[in-house]
Amino acid sequence: MTSVSGSSPATWLIAFGLVMEEATRRSGLAEWAGQWIVDRVTRDAPAADSVRPYRHLLVGLSVAGLLLVLVIPVGIVRVLLLAPIVLEVGKRFNSRRVQHGLFFGPILVTYLGSSSVLTGGSPNVVILGIFESVTGASIAWSEWFVLMFPVMGIGRLLVIVGVVYALYRPTPDLELDGATAATQAMGRSERRMIAFLLAGVAVWVTDVVHGLHPVYGAMFVAVLAFLPGVGVADFEETIGDINFSILFFIAAVLAIGEGLTRTNVADALAEQFLTVVPTDASLFIVLGLVFALTVLLMFVVSGLAAASIVTPVILAFAADAGIPFLPVVLIEVVALSMPFFPYQSAVLVVILAYEIVDVGELIRVVSLTTLATILLLVPVQLSLLAVTA
Repeated sequence: MTSVSGSSPATWLIAFGLVMEEATRRSGLAEWAGQWIVDRVTRDAPAADSVRPYRHLLVGLSVAGLLLVLVIPVGIVRVLLLAPIVLEVGKRFNSRRVQHGLFFGPILVTYLGSSSVLTGGSPNVVILGIFESVTGASIAWSEWFVLMFPVMGIGRLLVIVGVVYALYRPTPDLELDGATAATQAMGRSERRMIAFLLAGVAVWVTDVVHGLHPVYGAMFVAVLAFLPGVGVADFEETIGDINFSILFFIAAVLAIGEGLTRTNVADALAEQFLTVVPTDASLFIVLGLVFALTVLLMFVVSGLAAASIVTPVILAFAADAGIPFLPVVLIEVVALSMPFFPYQSAVLVVILAYEIVDVGELIRVVSLTTLATILLLVPVQLSLLAVTA
């Protein structure tokens, strides 16, 4: 039997994403962006009104978190990039309640908004790799963006900000430390790095024209960042500081998915799933069942492991049932971004490592956010995928 392998464009996409994050940090762009947001929001705020700056910072930093989804392909990396900024901003308020709100809003948006963009998170990339291995086709970055970003990107940002603000409403005695240094003009290194990131996004957005895999956009940014005379970081120093151990895990997950397909295990499970789905069920109902199955599986295994198990099964099911592949895998991606407990996601474990909140509070906020998303956004996303299919 042909051996399975975890080496794929999806694995390389994660690798280049790690390089992009480190180059962005070394260029100073991340720190400058955080200072710029704080300066813009608090510059004209009345001294007696600290609530309005809090609301503006919550929205502004959350929008920044969503924008990071477009340019940094790894969720953990985005959290590591954004967390120091929001923690520093939170220290300017005298309320721990507000500090928690400013932490949770942007961090949850940059993490949970990952399903809205093909290159937004590791589960997406794992599913893409299995999809390409099983079907021999790929998914366009722009097609994914059009179908997912309006609801699971913008819509989820609004839900998260709403839930976080409701949980962490400021008290009337809120005070803001007004002492802040004016943001310096963007330097040469920062300007170059933002140009490189925009160039990568341009490659992803135009994939319907050139047909290149998303990995080429990430590789393009990485090459520019280290190009002599043009780049913003030293190659040897930067690569030496990056922990690539996650790539072995990603490769193993991809190999599991391919193994389930080649050994016909996925086909057998798909046949069992066909017996559960009514023969006359609409695509909306089928997608809803796939969503529910994936969410339930995540209580047993983590998101990436669930992706490696579910994706081959639902692709085999879609082939047997004669339904389009794309809406099925996209609703699976939505389900994988519905965590309740820290053990379901490495990103939530990283959030706990900052020790700003305890496990109970993290579970409460994440669970309420997930439930609100399921009630308000998932029916809309299901309808959109069913109609466009």
